[in-house]
Amino acid sequence: MAGHAFAWRKLLISSRFNFCRRISSTSSGLGDFDSPPVVCSRRVVVTGVGMVTPLGCGVETTWKSLIEGRCGIRAITPEDMKMNSFDRETQLHTFDQLKSKVAAIVPCGTNPGEFNEDLWLNAKEHRSITRFIGYALCAADEALRDAKWVPSDQEQKERTGVSIGAGTGSISDVLDAAQMICEKRLRRLSPFFIPRILINMASGHVSMKYGFQEHRSITRFIGYALCAADEALRDAKWVPSDQEQKERTGVSIGAGTGSISDVLDAAQMICEKRLRRLSPFFIPRILINMASGHVSMKYGFQGPNHAAVTACATGAHSIGDAARMIQFGDSDVMLAGGTESSIDALSIAGFCRSRALTTKHNSAPLEASRPFDCGRDGFVIGEGSGVLVLEELEHAKKRGAKIYAELRGYGMSGDAYHITQPHTDGRGAILAMNRALRQSGIHPNQVDYINAHATSTPLGDAVEANAIKTMFAEQAKSGALALSSTKGAIGHLLGAAGAVEAIFAILAIHHSVAPLTLNLTKPDPIFDDGFMPLTSSKKMPIRAVLSNSFGFGGTNASLLFTSAP
Repeated sequence: MAGHAFAWRKLLISSRFNFCRRISSTSSGLGDFDSPPVVCSRRVVVTGVGMVTPLGCGVETTWKSLIEGRCGIRAITPEDMKMNSFDRETQLHTFDQLKSKVAAIVPCGTNPGEFNEDLWLNAKEHRSITRFIGYALCAADEALRDAKWVPSDQEQKERTGVSIGAGTGSISDVLDAAQMICEKRLRRLSPFFIPRILINMASGHVSMKYGFQEHRSITRFIGYALCAADEALRDAKWVPSDQEQKERTGVSIGAGTGSISDVLDAAQMICEKRLRRLSPFFIPRILINMASGHVSMKYGFQGPNHAAVTACATGAHSIGDAARMIQFGDSDVMLAGGTESSIDALSIAGFCRSRALTTKHNSAPLEASRPFDCGRDGFVIGEGSGVLVLEELEHAKKRGAKIYAELRGYGMSGDAYHITQPHTDGRGAILAMNRALRQSGIHPNQVDYINAHATSTPLGDAVEANAIKTMFAEQAKSGALALSSTKGAIGHLLGAAGAVEAIFAILAIHHSVAPLTLNLTKPDPIFDDGFMPLTSSKKMPIRAVLSNSFGFGGTNASLLFTSAP
């Protein structure tokens, strides 16, 4: 041992900030610290996008349907409730008790524009992947292909990260586990239970994708994220091949609720006293971070592996956090976004009890989501995933990447007011938007389009509209500001909403089209002739857009994108 003189004691460290220092065990521990390195903020651009939404699987399919005014909301059935471990009588009784019977569900199948469950969820090796993770994997795949980013060497993989958040994870997995407890068969609990419910698993699966073979821990919300990530990477044409590229590529994919249906299955096992039959994949299936985890594993990305969990602001926070990781030199490329799979009995019942969901439009699902309309009475619960490839500007230019837009501003705030309601004066929204503007250097009069958070709730829509009117007074009065909420078409995707809507805002710049607000027939009195949400898609020059996302707990995020530099 002594003969080796502990070579590691004098290790030359090359920093991402381009400075070197020699670490020596003989240095005095009492001396002054070296001055911290000067960190120059780096510019961040979008080079790939991918999504899985109620309007279809894939960016092209979703965007075309959105602009043409189609709606992805439909009536739900008992089969949509993900209560497979419960007897038919319990399923029907539970469904009958639900006051809201409409939802924005991802279309599944093998046809173009449909989410292929066999590809992302149903294979034997996918037992650990829940639906919200599957969505993330699918979206990430599209985003990477779009970006044409396929890191091949170790350095590239270490510089590529993942930041994919979720809201609630896989509640259905938790219910399945609870059912095992009731049935006294807890020993049958899946070993993948924990990995399936962890929210961070969406980022994890995307990160691991290229070298990961065992997918039993992937639930639906993770599958959605994988699908969206795949599209985003393909769009960005980013396929890191060497280790350095992979180490400089990260993942930041969040979710809201995760896989609640897995929770329901677990609950049934508890009731039936068969907890021993609980899946070993139960925990991996419901962890929210598993979306980022699976994405990271799939592609071998060894940059930051991050998952934000901030309710309905999750997707926006995941994107903003990922951008800062690039700005501060933690990575060169980040897969960022959100994912959600929340169409289950427990989620719908819970949101109904909090009086958040619409209950007046069960017989007319296409008219149920009505942002800014006087007839709005709550949001329509939805599911899906959105993933972006974020890249350092010079890195993108060097490889000749297509650049959709630049992320110029990221504003965050807290209402510090109420667990579910925004402050009536809109202070949280104003703070978030103002901070995004200040960071971007963009004047309010230079913003052309705002994709509002507006979920179709009576209070939330009015508060946000008032905040926008306050922040953008001159633009609003002149009629120069285009405003819409795309939730009329896709419902509220919870933890995925901020990511999907950020992509809509980016595509508005890319295609010079501001999307419409569906079902706006009688606008809220706060609007006037000059300040009015779009009721049809509008072709117009768009150079700067703002995308708002707000969540339970008083959390707010605003993202400001500008045209490609």
